[in-house]
Amino acid sequence: MAWVAFDRAIKSVEQFALQGPGDKWRDIRMKIHDEVCREAFNSDIGAFVQSYGSTALDASVLLIPLVGFLPPSDPRVRSTVEAIERHLMVDGFVLRYDPGASSDGLTGSEGAFLACSFWLADNFVLLGRHDDARRLFQRLLALRNDVGLLSEEYDPHARRLVGNFPQAFSHITLVNTAYNLSRTLKPAEQRSGHSAHYGGHASAERT
Repeated sequence: MAWVAFDRAIKSVEQFALQGPGDKWRDIRMKIHDEVCREAFNSDIGAFVQSYGSTALDASVLLIPLVGFLPPSDPRVRSTVEAIERHLMVDGFVLRYDPGASSDGLTGSEGAFLACSFWLADNFVLLGRHDDARRLFQRLLALRNDVGLLSEEYDPHARRLVGNFPQAFSHITLVNTAYNLSRTLKPAEQRSGHSAHYGGHASAERT
């Protein structure tokens, strides 16, 4: 998110002629990008991980291509998505992390974090896995209650919504995924900077 803050500030300077030390911010953005790529990708498990030096997966890294940090075509993105599919999915939904592998200071089990499941569907779209994206989206829609609302998490064992209810984050990601699946000009592609409508795929160096 630190990289995103600098990246969006730079784009505001470049696109809207706002005032700001663009050269300094570009240098910081590049340093953050280089450090994250060097320290946060665990080549042994083939995925970006929860923290530097960790072996624990965290589904928040699904945001990496969605915010434009790396293009969806980057092999590290693809392998990270595949690792999350193998290790953080329960009954077809995505856990934010494995509480057995990550000490969060809380007792009890962890439900599937619905925003992460929508992010996975968005990644499927960017990777060209449209059928997988639609199937996951339909499964998520089926979790809504009688008035169409979602909570923060879903307990795949008890088969019920859990956590904060209703959760705005879940509904925002639902809307984003719906747009990504239904529009030619997809929000995920626009934010990632890799839409064909914006001059093709940007390279990792430009991020």
